[in-house]
Amino acid sequence: MKKHTLAVTAALLLGSATLTALPVTPAHASKADVKCHLAFNLAGWSIILKHAEGTGTVRCDNGQHAEVKISVVGGGLTAGKYRIDHGKGEITHVRGIEDVFGDYAEATAEAGVVKSGAAQVLTKGTTSLALAGHGEGINLGVSVGKFTISRR
Repeated sequence: MKKHTLAVTAALLLGSATLTALPVTPAHASKADVKCHLAFNLAGWSIILKHAEGTGTVRCDNGQHAEVKISVVGGGLTAGKYRIDHGKGEITHVRGIEDVFGDYAEATAEAGVVKSGAAQVLTKGTTSLALAGHGEGINLGVSVGKFTISRR
């Protein structure tokens, strides 16, 4: 009788250990990553402090879209005044448009006279925002700050 109880106990323990080692998939598995696209215009200045504002539109591959406001604040060794027209951005590692909104960390090195160009990658947790654009102005320096996207 003791051998039988020992065998049942061992089987139960082995079974529960196997179950805890299996990956658990939630009943509502997360949706696949969505890619969103940002079209924007931005104008700003910097003299040690950096400030820029703009507007744009976010359109996601899942059909969601929103009109947005963009603001950039930061500081560093910078000086200049600039404008970016028809800028583009790709936002990845989001599940929907709500994941797009918020503050992205920004670190830039800038150099431009008259015709300026910009390209940078920003992050917000696991979300990435790759920006590119051309414009006019004078800007020179190195800065850190935040790039914020909010609903308009």
